[in-house]
Amino acid sequence: MVNATVEQTLNIMQRPRIEKVVVNCSVGESGVKLEKAKKIIESIVGQTAEVRNARKTIRGFGIHKGEPIALRVTLRKQAALEFLTKALAAVNNKLKLSSFDEHGNVSFGIKEHLEIPGTKYDPQLGIIGMDVTVHITKPGYRVRTRSRRRSRLGSRQRVTMEEAVEFMKTLGATVVEE
Repeated sequence: MVNATVEQTLNIMQRPRIEKVVVNCSVGESGVKLEKAKKIIESIVGQTAEVRNARKTIRGFGIHKGEPIALRVTLRKQAALEFLTKALAAVNNKLKLSSFDEHGNVSFGIKEHLEIPGTKYDPQLGIIGMDVTVHITKPGYRVRTRSRRRSRLGSRQRVTMEEAVEFMKTLGATVVEE
């Protein structure tokens, strides 16, 4: 699926790749609703979801500090690529240019999990939405994040917005202006 001409012209250390895909689902309350969302996320992704707690109390929304209100799943390697192809199909393979940031990250939302191909509706669980974030890096990015002998990342090893757009196009996505 990767464009052969782009792959041949770039040095192997300059080729962008998917570092991770993070799926986030904010339910807003704990209890039964959170458990139902957890079952839905785990069935779609095929991995256990991590429960996230509220950072602060917001009285207007009825949220208290430390209360579990969201779910998060981090996918890497082949699982990330498989889920990303499904998630892109859910948004008709269209991404807004404003979804990209200057560091090579792409974020988009899925309003209903039923839009993901292969997902069936269960009336007992309901319908949830989710946010998908794709982190694109180049080989050698680890020198910036490792704990021992951390060093700066060269400018050629950083993924720019243009490179991220071109990489997502090789995966079959079309980038549209707002």
